[in-house]
Order: sequence, then structure tokens, then C-alpha cells
Amino acid sequence: MAIEYLGLSSLNGPLAVLEGVSGAAYDEIVEMTVNGKEKKLGRIIEVYEDKAVIQVFESTENMALRNTHTRLTGHPMEIGVSVDMLGRTFDGIGNPIDGLGPVLAEKRLDVNGKPLNPVAREYPRNYIRTGISAIDGLTTLIRGQKLPIFSGNGLPHDQLAAQIVMQSSLGDDTDEKFAVVFAAMGVKYDVAEYFERTFRESGVLDHVAMFINLANDPVVERLITPKVALTVAEYLAYEKGMHILVILTDMTSYAEAMREVSSSKGEIPSRKGYPGYLYSELASLYERAGIVAGVNGSVTQIPILTMPGDDITHPIPDLTGYITEGQIVLDRTLHGQSIYPPISVLPSLSRLMKDGIGEGYTREDHQDVANQLFSCYARVGDARALASVIGEDELSPLDKKYLEFGKAFEKRFIGQDPHDNRTVIDTLNIGWELLGLLPREELDRIDTKILDQYYKPA
Repeated sequence: MAIEYLGLSSLNGPLAVLEGVSGAAYDEIVEMTVNGKEKKLGRIIEVYEDKAVIQVFESTENMALRNTHTRLTGHPMEIGVSVDMLGRTFDGIGNPIDGLGPVLAEKRLDVNGKPLNPVAREYPRNYIRTGISAIDGLTTLIRGQKLPIFSGNGLPHDQLAAQIVMQSSLGDDTDEKFAVVFAAMGVKYDVAEYFERTFRESGVLDHVAMFINLANDPVVERLITPKVALTVAEYLAYEKGMHILVILTDMTSYAEAMREVSSSKGEIPSRKGYPGYLYSELASLYERAGIVAGVNGSVTQIPILTMPGDDITHPIPDLTGYITEGQIVLDRTLHGQSIYPPISVLPSLSRLMKDGIGEGYTREDHQDVANQLFSCYARVGDARALASVIGEDELSPLDKKYLEFGKAFEKRFIGQDPHDNRTVIDTLNIGWELLGLLPREELDRIDTKILDQYYKPA
């Protein structure tokens, strides 16, 4: 029989302390009744002797020490999951907000997930097509990978996220099921409305499950949103055999919510005021991606984070880089030149790319073309630095060709229309057209047989 506790010992921001508790467990969900009518949910985040510290999901508005009744449920935070969640929009803790009524759950799952046995994991293979050349060609996204996007305030990461949702697929010659789980944390109302309108108008909403936590929603809810989204993704992937792409934006809002709650608990801060367990909390989310042996589905993650002050050494991008398999970096200089998407290809990489491209996956020349484009674009930086010292007119004919290649590469390969959904073959063909601007003897990263087949001087 559930016991109901009358009153609270103290209230501090989103935290409530209950004394005289017996049998309470860490991560247990509690139901709180305010003034005998208003219902709120909370989660036990600390247990000490007969005291329990409760994180209140909704705001603690109207709550007082004497008007709150608390009931322990005996189970952690759970969400009812179903395939019918695709095409629906939910708030940060999984309640429908699209006016279409509740979802009939096929089962209820713990939002904290179950740890995957590393031995049961399969190595990621096969690519996911995003239709964006700078990603598909140079930092290819592989099924089961976690590939973050490092952005900055004012850069078009929201537009890029929406484009990836609209264009991503498993390719043209497959009948495997594919869907997207999209979670937005701490976004403004106009941004949330932009995502929903864009997905609806483009006709992709039927295979997208959206979880929206607004900036004015309780900060504690922000900590639950990615867990709820990943729980739905795992169910669709591992129990329904679907390939799921999870987009989490913005992980900086998640980390700042963690810092705020940690400060309310009086914990000793670590780097930049973030709690010392920031790494393990991020890892507990990022590691919920992958492929399980014997299961057809997969979970692939694209976390998006805005780097405070464009500082890639800030704790959030720094720790994210340790856990994930590469990164895609957005560049403010390219954005200033009206190049979209402003992806800076030199600091971007995909560590699993080599195992999901080439013959049998994309095309046999993919790896060679990517290597050569990276190498040539690095030479462009040297030529530009030299031109800034001695002037462009004084450069050698070869350096001038590299400058020409650099401008064309940024405009035609990196830059593309937001509605331009390129195939991998389109991307590789554009790469060869650009390499044709350079003398053949400069293309030293490509096999001679492949050069003979594809190289055409401009």
C-alpha cells in the first residue's frame, strides 16, 4: 500500500526536501498534490537516512511546506511507447501537446534505459544520407554512430537540423524502415513553431516524433527530455526493427539546466561552474546509440550544441568530443560570406566514415575523393595566407589555381540551397568537377586507376 506524506521540510527552487521517509529509492518518481487539487510529478535525486530530496518537474509555484501531499510510486520515471508516436508532438516529459489526444501505449519503459552490453554491440556499417554534400562527402554519417554538430550563437544550426530531418534517408535502393526522433531543449517558442511548421509543410511529419521543451518550461524537465526521446528511439529500433535517427538540440541548454539544479543542491562546482559528473551524464545519453547483434534496427545520434563564445575547448564540446565519434563544426566566417551550410570541413571529421563508404556502400572512389578534397582545401589556406602577405598578383600560377579551387569549393561543394537534396553520386561528381580545376599531378591522394576513370581537366 502506497504511503502519502503530508507537508515538506523545505523548498529551494526546483527542489523539495521530505523528512521521515522510509523505503524511498534513488530515481523513484513521486506524485505531489498541491492544495488537494493540483498534481505535480517529481523524482528523488538524493536519499540520506530518512530524508529524500525531490526534483519537481513542473514549477514549484503554489507549493508550500504545509499544502503539499507526497506519494511515492515505487518505480522510476516511465513513458508509454508505441509506433503511433510517429507523427505526433509531445512536451519534454512525453505528454501530447498537438491536440490529438493520448497515445495508446503498447508498453511502458524506464526512461533511464538499459545499459547495452558492449559485447552485444555490432560495429556500425552503412551510411545515412543527409543530402548535404559537406556531410555525405567528407564526414559521412554511419548508422549507429553519434556525430555531434558544434555550432555557435547566431549560426543556422536550427535550419541545418530541420534540413537533416527533412532529407535524411537510408538511400534510394532499400525497403528498410526509417524514422526520426527529434528532441528540442530550452528552445524559444518561435523556434519550436518553425520546426513543427517546416516538418508539416515538407510532408515528413508522419515519420517524425517530436519532443519540445520550451525555454519557459521548468528547467528540471529539460533534464528528462533527451531521456524520453531516446527511450522512444530504442523501442522503435530494437523492438520494432526500425533505423532511427535521433537529433538532440541544444545540448548546451541541457548542460546549463544540470548546472542550475546542481547549484540548487549546493554541490561543489567543477569547470566553469558545471557539476563534476557532467561527463558521465553526457555519456549516459550519447552511449544510447548503436546497433545490437541479432536486431535489425539501429539508433544514430546527431547532438547539436552551441559553443559558448565559439570556444571549442569549453567543457560541453570538449567532453562531447571525447565521447562521440567525430564532429561537424560550423564556421562563423563562412556564414558571414552567406555560405549555407557554413560547415568548416578541416576541423570536422567522422571517425567511422571509412567503414561505411566505398564499393558496396556508396561508390569506389568516395574515400579517395574525400582525402584529396581535404588535402587540396588545406593547401588553399596556405595560398590565402601567402596572398595576404605578398598580394594575390605575386602568387605562382599553381597557387592561383588553388585560390580558384578554394572559392569554387566553398560556393559549390560546401554551399548548397536549403532545399537541395543531393545524392552521394551527385556529391562525388561535384567533387570531381572541382578537382578538375587542378593539374592532375597535384592529385596525389587518388589511386591511378580511379584517376583514369573519373578525372577530367576543366
